[in-house]
Amino acid sequence: MPAEFVKALPILEKIRVSGYQAYFVGGSVRDVLLNRQIHDVDIATSAYPAEVKQIFEHTVDIGIEHGTVLVLAGDDTYEITTFRTEDVYVDYRRPSHVSFVRELSEDLLRRDFTINAFALANDGEIIDLYDGLTDLDKKILRAVGHPSERFNEDALRIMRGVRFMATLNFSLESETYEAMKRQAHLLAKISIERIFIELDKLLQADYWQKGFDALLAIDASAYLPGFSDKKALLSLLTLPKRFKFTNSVQAWGFLLHQLGYVDGKFLMKKWKVSREFATAITHFLSAYRKRQVAAFSLEDLYQHHLSSLLLVENLFEAQGLDTDFEHIAVLDKTLQIRDKKEIVVSAGEIMKQFSISPGPGIGKLFHEIEMAIVIGKLRNHPDDIFNYVRESSEYGSND
Repeated sequence: MPAEFVKALPILEKIRVSGYQAYFVGGSVRDVLLNRQIHDVDIATSAYPAEVKQIFEHTVDIGIEHGTVLVLAGDDTYEITTFRTEDVYVDYRRPSHVSFVRELSEDLLRRDFTINAFALANDGEIIDLYDGLTDLDKKILRAVGHPSERFNEDALRIMRGVRFMATLNFSLESETYEAMKRQAHLLAKISIERIFIELDKLLQADYWQKGFDALLAIDASAYLPGFSDKKALLSLLTLPKRFKFTNSVQAWGFLLHQLGYVDGKFLMKKWKVSREFATAITHFLSAYRKRQVAAFSLEDLYQHHLSSLLLVENLFEAQGLDTDFEHIAVLDKTLQIRDKKEIVVSAGEIMKQFSISPGPGIGKLFHEIEMAIVIGKLRNHPDDIFNYVRESSEYGSND
């Protein structure tokens, strides 16, 4: 067992000595079997939420209506969820009602894929009711039970499926694939925020192209904002098979560039991402277009920031295009300011020094000073800036 499970064993033991069953479940068990790093330790139990709260002194009700209680154990926290079955699903995402049960088998039946339906006992025994170990060995992604039922219950499982392909380098079992393709239209019922999370994880995975190809093959792209009528373009990604994106901005920026988007803000608004992320995408797209026609300039660095320039250059390198990382490094060392707030003289000080009245004129002058400093025409020093203003015909006589 990994250290994270060993550390949590006293939690399982305390539940068991109280007369209930308790197991490690979910993706963490799968990742242990694949020798992958685990992130969350999830525990399932036959104890009902009220009974869990009686067993442990320090708990928090984080999702008690769905059977989940957070147990505080020193500096660690563990989500303890009661075995449950789920009633009819509403909006293809959430069950209308959950029922707590005492049998592990009933709980595992509601899982999405066989490789996520394992339970691990405190003695190291793997409970595998759906032949997930065979699927794990064959690197196959297969839905638990009837695939159509699983995707009709929760259509987001379609996105999770292609994401698991990308992260684990697995292939889809044929019936699971056909069900995903038949029911891809149900993604239109799922909140775009949840779809974004899954697609974002897919794009940053080691085998993202495998997952993305599957996304296109099952026609899921037809139900994604901005992708619906662009399947042909999405099929022509000009990147090496094992290329891995550096981060989300690079991944989404490249996709939008391939789709012909000049400004990503409108489309990103449809995906309901943060304003900061949409702005970063816009900077990336602008930098990419500029790099296609010329080497980057100091003004490009100032406007789009070093991170965007490096992300673009990295993609140029991956596509076998000419690159010059050293040039970007020289620009970075040369640039005097990263923001106009770093200019050593304020607009107010200039107005006072030269008796300039408020108005659009001072804004225009300060912008000229800003860009002169950026391109290296003017040193960011009070004497130089005041001399720059003094030498202008409009304000020099006011000194």
